[in-house]
Amino acid sequence: MHAPRSDPAGRRGPVQTGTVFWVGRKVRLRQIVPADRRTLTGFDRDSARSGSAPLDGYRHWAAHRTSVPDPGDNFRFAIETLHSRMLVGSMSAVQTDTRSGRFSYGIGIGAAHRRCGYAGDAITVLLNFMFVQRHYRKCEVSIYGGNLASLSLHSGLGFREEGRPRDTELLRGEVRYPVLMGITAQEFGARLAGGSAASAAETTQRGRHWRVRKRGRHRRDHDLR
Repeated sequence: MHAPRSDPAGRRGPVQTGTVFWVGRKVRLRQIVPADRRTLTGFDRDSARSGSAPLDGYRHWAAHRTSVPDPGDNFRFAIETLHSRMLVGSMSAVQTDTRSGRFSYGIGIGAAHRRCGYAGDAITVLLNFMFVQRHYRKCEVSIYGGNLASLSLHSGLGFREEGRPRDTELLRGEVRYPVLMGITAQEFGARLAGGSAASAAETTQRGRHWRVRKRGRHRRDHDLR
């Protein structure tokens, strides 16, 4: 993963997200622009139709539609693929508290682009920037217990389960409970140094962009030796 490009003057003031590229192995995070509205609202409609919209409460366009800049380090980003620059999702850094050194985030990937490793890569880029460049000390997230894919993803990225509050939510006849997970800057740094975070960002299942390389007409058996 490439480190995000920070202010060339080395200042630690507010980050201008429109001029900063956040680059990972598969995706880059960039500023939300008006042209993204159609795609982001489409992601929300697709989730609503499939019944997955309530999971973790994330809405693409609702999270980004305000024109008022967020205070402090509450960043909002579009997630686009590194090579084709296709918009595949969005994310927001929220609940940033410089005094306690804690922050959280929300993330969503369009249904057609899931299981391609985009979410894990985007999270890794954001964590790297918030821990290394902005000097936060811990990231905490709340995930619905029924969202097994998200729980597995965060566990693979090094997040540890810290609790399951007794407060539950009754939704469509199902009882859903939040699972609190967290990772510290030290834990993330150790995993990143060992390559674990980068490996976890790669999907463990074959996504829609995975293809079997067909045997070419010039392939010979001796090529496999």
